[in-house]
Amino acid sequence: MHRARLRLGSIADSLYRFRPHEHGRKQDANKMVFRRALLISQGIEYLGNEAESTKFMQRQIVDALRVGDRSSASNLLMELGQEKHSLTADNFVGILSYCARSPDPLFVMETWKIMEERGVFLDNTCTLLMIKALCKGGYLDEAFGLISFLAESRVMFPVLPVYNLFLRACGKRQSTVHVSQCLDMMDRRMVGKNEATYSELLKVAVGQKNLSSVHEIWTDFVKNYSPSVLSLRKFIWSYTRLGDLKSAYTALQKMVTLVIGAAGQKLSSLELDIPVPLRTEFYHDNFNFEENGPSTDELYCKKVVPCEGDIWQFSVNGMKCGEVESGRLTLPSNYRSNFVMKVLRWSFNDVICACARTRNCGLAEQLMQQMHELGLQPSSHTFDGFVRSVVSERGFSDGIKILKIMQQRKLKPYDSTLAAVSISCSKALELDLAEALLEQISACVYPHPFNAFLSACDMMDQPERAMRMLAKMKQMEVLPDVKTYELLYSLFGNVNAPYEEGNRLSQVDAAKRIRMIEMDMEKHGIQHSHFSMMNLLKALGAEGMTKELLQYLNVAENLFYYNNTCLGTPIYNTALHFLVESKEIHMATELFNNMKHSGLFPDAATFEMMIDCCSVIGCLKSAFALLSLMIRSGFCPQILTYTSLVKIVLGFERFDDALNLLDQASSEGIELDVVIMNTIVQKACEKGRIDVIEFVVEKMKREKIQPDPSTCHSVFSAYVSLGYHSTAMEALQVLSMRMLCKEHDTSPVVTEYVEDFVLAEDSEAESRILEFFKCSEESLSFALLNLRWSAMLGYSLCSSTNQSPWAMRLASSYDDGYTA
Repeated sequence: MHRARLRLGSIADSLYRFRPHEHGRKQDANKMVFRRALLISQGIEYLGNEAESTKFMQRQIVDALRVGDRSSASNLLMELGQEKHSLTADNFVGILSYCARSPDPLFVMETWKIMEERGVFLDNTCTLLMIKALCKGGYLDEAFGLISFLAESRVMFPVLPVYNLFLRACGKRQSTVHVSQCLDMMDRRMVGKNEATYSELLKVAVGQKNLSSVHEIWTDFVKNYSPSVLSLRKFIWSYTRLGDLKSAYTALQKMVTLVIGAAGQKLSSLELDIPVPLRTEFYHDNFNFEENGPSTDELYCKKVVPCEGDIWQFSVNGMKCGEVESGRLTLPSNYRSNFVMKVLRWSFNDVICACARTRNCGLAEQLMQQMHELGLQPSSHTFDGFVRSVVSERGFSDGIKILKIMQQRKLKPYDSTLAAVSISCSKALELDLAEALLEQISACVYPHPFNAFLSACDMMDQPERAMRMLAKMKQMEVLPDVKTYELLYSLFGNVNAPYEEGNRLSQVDAAKRIRMIEMDMEKHGIQHSHFSMMNLLKALGAEGMTKELLQYLNVAENLFYYNNTCLGTPIYNTALHFLVESKEIHMATELFNNMKHSGLFPDAATFEMMIDCCSVIGCLKSAFALLSLMIRSGFCPQILTYTSLVKIVLGFERFDDALNLLDQASSEGIELDVVIMNTIVQKACEKGRIDVIEFVVEKMKREKIQPDPSTCHSVFSAYVSLGYHSTAMEALQVLSMRMLCKEHDTSPVVTEYVEDFVLAEDSEAESRILEFFKCSEESLSFALLNLRWSAMLGYSLCSSTNQSPWAMRLASSYDDGYTA
């Protein structure tokens, strides 16, 4: 006994950190005399009623701790330790109890030191309170040291709740080392485990995202216990958090079976929870997951299609909507109001929310149907998981329908529910619906739904909508992330509208906008990402600000260098593209050389831009040298490569070589596009080469390449410049008709366009045609306007593009081949 007490004292010495200085005791001697006088004045005889005095002093110490006066609390504790009468553990329970609730592990150490000095024996209550304070305060090493000492001493053994308390603290701190130590000690001492022990172990496994540990805990659990509703609830929670939807679903079905079988009986979890010693086998239900009937995999992968009408009516196992299966599982009506129904619904909610994370819409619908059959009323939380699983697979329309059903049932959707449907609307470019849903959100922690809306605004070129949503984010105090700023640079970095070039005023405005976005990034402590820097460079390049573009590229090089991150070839390619577009050939060549010297390997896009750079200066030799380097680097020439080569040879008016490059590209399996064709047609228009134009136009028809407005303009201008006005109008009609139909012939769609827009007699016809520009269908709008103006000038529309004399002549000439 004496040896055990000495050892416990050594542990307390090692843990005690804030022991008052000796001279402090001398300074507070007068205070102690005053406190004794105070006790006597309050009617408590100090020498005659020691129990009342110690209780009063405990209350004083706790009051001092409660107000934060630790110095007074320490002095009062020392005064309590200097009492002449014998002290017991009861004289310190009040102090230790407060320290356990606070928690205050440091004052526990101080109290423990005083108790050791007075030789006070630690009982179970004091020990539990001390361990609780240490665990809650995060002093796991000290707590485990105390538990180890108690386990090794023959005076007092720690009980199972102590180990569970320690395991709970390990779960909060995610300390797997201490968990292993505790389990080893429990195994050596044959303490055993109860359901609370397994619950704490599950929390640790989920915190560590260790699914295999959860399965091991389950295997060990069923060796000693028959799973109850509450224990199954904890395992279902663990499986869903770790993404094991199959195990969660199987356990949920077992819970349903267990609930129905226990209807009208007591829950097994409400019985006495007696820990089962380790290495002891008792008769138990193995809780086998394998059963006769449909396999778990079949049910897990089942695709359930909803029917029209109520959301609860689904087609399950071949039944029609609304039919009731004769052998379905139902609960007695008098049992549905029990607490077990709440537990069951919580587990259904967990699995349905897991379906949302894994995008398993079919299983979510199956579970909703089963809840309906069991009489479980879904809550807003249930619908939250259900909506998120549905919109991930079926889109926003089904999500809107479910929101309407929630409104009919007077269930208010969560903000996360509205956000999920809004994100789906934004992905479908349904900006009106997305904005309306975001306006209903009262609070949002993450900026994801707003980022999705900003992305849709960027795609639809509607920055004014984005401004309103940014104001909403600021009002709701939603913190932006790096994705937000990536979209802001893309939305507001470029001032000019499409088809407009930058000027001095727009460049000044763009610089102000970019600076404002950067200041906001600095305010929120967010650094540039690759995409934000790339969008910033694109904005500068679109405005023609090449000087600022190179300055920001240098800033990006330094920023990513200090962050130990490679700047990446795509960012250099972005800068190269705008330098070549601005015909800054010297800067582009210097940047290309810097890339190679910096160890960055150019990709196919880099070589294509540099070959295009050679087309600007008309250097065929440099272009072929780059082409040779491109092939040696493992990149095959693409259509853009041939387009650049065509530009170079056309600079020398070598139309034969340009057409030969077309044949070579086709022989290599490269699909020709309208850009390379327009490159030849435009140059031929400048030089008045009608023969080349007609040959290329017929080749486009046979290669099934649709013309675009640029093609129409070049062909029309070439004929007009030579005085062939009738042929120009006929060619314009044929090319415009081909823009409407891929088959180069009349079709019901083309006929409908002609009747509704070209030959329409109402005054709003042209306005309706211009609406196609807003939908990013410029080619369609251009073709309809050409045909309408041609009809207004009195030219009759050809019934078929193939029956046009001009088209027929081009077809017969093409059969003879091109001759210069």
